[in-house]
Amino acid sequence: MTADTHCPYCALQCGMTVGAAGEVAPREFPTNRGGLCQKGWTAGSLLSHPDRLSAPLLGGRPVTWETALAHVTSSIREIQDSHGPDSVAVFGGGGLTNEKAYLLGRFARVALRTSQIDYNGRFCMSSAAAAGNRAFGLDRGLPFPVTDLDDAEVVVLAGANVAETMPPLMGHLGSARLVVVDPRRTPTAERAVASGGLHLQPVPGTDLVLALGMLHAAVESGAVDTAYLGARTSGFDDAWRLATQWWPERAERVCGVAAADMRTVVSWLAGSSRRYVLTARGAEQHAHGVDTVTAWINLSLALGLPGTAGSGFGTITGQGNGQGGREHGQKADQLPGYRRIDDPVARAHVAAVWGVDPASIPGAGRSAVELIDAIGTPGGPRALLVFGSNLRVSAPDAARVASKLDALDLLVVADFLPGETAGRADVVLPVAQWAEEEGTLTNLEGRVLRRRRALDPPPGVRTDLDVVADLAAGLGCGGFPTTPRAVFDELRAASAGGPADYSGITYDRLDAGEALHWPCPSTDHPGTPRLFLDRFAHPDGRARLVPVDHVPAAELPDDAYPLRATTGRVLVHYQSGAQTRRVDELALVEPDAFVEIHPDTAARAGLADGVWARVESRRGSVLARVRLVLSARPDTVFLPFHFADDRAANLLTNPALDPVSRMPEFKVAAVRIHPVSGDSRYSDYRHSQAVEAVAT
Repeated sequence: MTADTHCPYCALQCGMTVGAAGEVAPREFPTNRGGLCQKGWTAGSLLSHPDRLSAPLLGGRPVTWETALAHVTSSIREIQDSHGPDSVAVFGGGGLTNEKAYLLGRFARVALRTSQIDYNGRFCMSSAAAAGNRAFGLDRGLPFPVTDLDDAEVVVLAGANVAETMPPLMGHLGSARLVVVDPRRTPTAERAVASGGLHLQPVPGTDLVLALGMLHAAVESGAVDTAYLGARTSGFDDAWRLATQWWPERAERVCGVAAADMRTVVSWLAGSSRRYVLTARGAEQHAHGVDTVTAWINLSLALGLPGTAGSGFGTITGQGNGQGGREHGQKADQLPGYRRIDDPVARAHVAAVWGVDPASIPGAGRSAVELIDAIGTPGGPRALLVFGSNLRVSAPDAARVASKLDALDLLVVADFLPGETAGRADVVLPVAQWAEEEGTLTNLEGRVLRRRRALDPPPGVRTDLDVVADLAAGLGCGGFPTTPRAVFDELRAASAGGPADYSGITYDRLDAGEALHWPCPSTDHPGTPRLFLDRFAHPDGRARLVPVDHVPAAELPDDAYPLRATTGRVLVHYQSGAQTRRVDELALVEPDAFVEIHPDTAARAGLADGVWARVESRRGSVLARVRLVLSARPDTVFLPFHFADDRAANLLTNPALDPVSRMPEFKVAAVRIHPVSGDSRYSDYRHSQAVEAVAT
């Protein structure tokens, strides 16, 4: 007996089958076409992992569910009675199903009556979402199916390393000439060069300058689609007024990419009929990430790509439900259906579904980093409930995050493995994994997918929906549904008429195999796989070009910290690594933290390949093994962010925030590097243990 479901990792949401014993096999599905990456192939091993949580923990000791829940609810009452509703906060995740994200948002605003809810998608897609909303009037990662890329002639990947982050996507890019914008010579960049494309290697934090230089090149070469701009957009003149100062040669002096290469890429895009520009975290995770994505949108609009058959602009969503996770209410400023929480009409609609007074729904709360920063301050949260996030590793300036978590009166974590955040919790609640539950997720192309149960959770484990409903009941707020289908039906009603309208999507339609992309406003509507073909989502139907200009990174190198550090993912690990670091086959490949550095830079620092180094920023330091990389920029080092404790890359990163999206600046931090000794034994031991485990 097997269940057809989807991979628990990235937003590609590859199709797979799972057996009753947790065995995994790929299945034919449009995104992966019968393939899986290493993470997907090994996902089933975590279902029976010996570290699996199977009983609630209170103060680190196993207790009954009744005891754990009673402690949580009584503590919440006591804290809120003394300090008000906003003294309790909720932190969600982009890997939660649509049902969980929706119910968590309702729980925060109805049962807890708090405005303090946000999620780790703030670290992932928030800049692209803000840029898409202001340019197109609507944010959906890819406004077209992934399969549209199959026939692409040219694809620009700005800040995307899909060969490692979502390898099956590379199968859709086989016919395209690739242009990869990345400070690193990643496997994706190698593929681009090998296939006759280009790798553009800008100084970290200058992607916006590169996009402005290319827009200038488009104008000067006559590549701009003036008919498209006149018929379908507004704002070009204002955007060009700022871009006019960024002729390619000037842009080259700032970003380090040759002016000739800028002009070449523009000519490729202008001379092709099927062309796409796609952005990802490398363009977004900056203190000015919204403007950076906007600059790429402006270039795409000037060339006539968005909303055109066979061409387009899109953003590659990262987390498994990064799209749906931000649409249904776990983001600080949003209500279900991608409605704004400050919109009186939206509040009235959702309040009617919830059966509450619209005035009782709190307003917008703090964004993720600001929520964490507020802990321990007057009026800040004193209790935090975490679902689906390991923020001790994933949030910037991780040492500060640890101190903030320790300052809480109550930290509650719902998880299935004892991650680094759960290790600091007062209460840990064991919850079901992906193959043990039903639900829906929305992948990177806006397609709603069915997650199906293949096996039951272990004894003593509950679903997140049960936990949320139990907590709500314990707080005197009953009526929270616990079956995924019932929650989804409520979500459908709450989203009806909103920008992300799911009201026409049903479990029955999904189970019948219908490919349903939102918006889908009625049960006889076919869904919307391709947005913007006729009009954009602004009231006048036009897309907006928004003027943007270069602002330097929030922190620049100096004599004390002469290098730039940037962070990212590697092939075998995912997000904070709490799951993949426990898979022996994956840990064998990448057992510990490393730092990529140019040989000349390493020599000046007294470093050799394979030795341990300490990388330091103004916020903390990290231990990492040196990898000499000839293609690395001499001014830049790279660290993966999947490791914990003194190997956590986010000990270095800067919590400076984008003024619009509140995205922190993960991609640029000023650092210095020097050798250390005596720190390798622990890593060597871990590596030998992984080898032994795989061998046996």
